[in-house]
Amino acid sequence: MTTSRSGAAWASLLTGLASVATIPVAVYATRFSGSYDLLHAGFAIPIATALGIAAVVLARRGRRRSSLTLSAPRQPWPATAGRVLGILGICLAASALIALGVYGLLEYVGSRD
Repeated sequence: MTTSRSGAAWASLLTGLASVATIPVAVYATRFSGSYDLLHAGFAIPIATALGIAAVVLARRGRRRSSLTLSAPRQPWPATAGRVLGILGICLAASALIALGVYGLLEYVGSRD
């Protein structure tokens, strides 16, 4: 089976999983720290974005390598799953960025009173 030989596809899957898990883990870590507030979890947004982009790029590389082999006409499932998880990680990072933007706007409007 040639899908097990595609390192880029499996790396895409693992990177996509890390991208999806970054924001929830950062938010969950705020519950156990006295000096790490929920607002500080926003520092995980660029990490989740970078991991998501890396997952999409690795998935593309894995699919391309799979299409060049003669024995595997199908697309490898780890590359497809990694691509989906990478896009989901980017979407989670975007929603966290929007949430921080709304929070900042509400703080600004509330401080004007």
